[in-house]
Amino acid sequence: MAIWLVKAKPKYEKLQELRARINSGELSAMRPFGTSLDDGLRNAKLKREDGYAYWEEEDYCRPPLAQERKAVLDDYFYDLSVVEDVRENGKAWLRIDGLPSIWNYVKQTKKN
Repeated sequence: MAIWLVKAKPKYEKLQELRARINSGELSAMRPFGTSLDDGLRNAKLKREDGYAYWEEEDYCRPPLAQERKAVLDDYFYDLSVVEDVRENGKAWLRIDGLPSIWNYVKQTKKN
């Protein structure tokens, strides 16, 4: 098992659709990775300077996030990469703690 700090460029026009899938419970019900994927995306952060989303993801795949990419991530993000294996739950979240939620961006763009 690896705990990754993940970095990906959102397809901003599709984020409302992704949020609806998260809110419906669809992602958390996916097996075997749904709970971790749901938690990561629900709490994803946005670094406005580079436009990338960041989150922590627990993963058992080789290559990393292969199942998650095929099922969900490639529909909503591009230029996805694992930044590093942080080895412990919570360490990646600590590194991105000061960044705003990606969902703040969705709420702002929805009003415009």
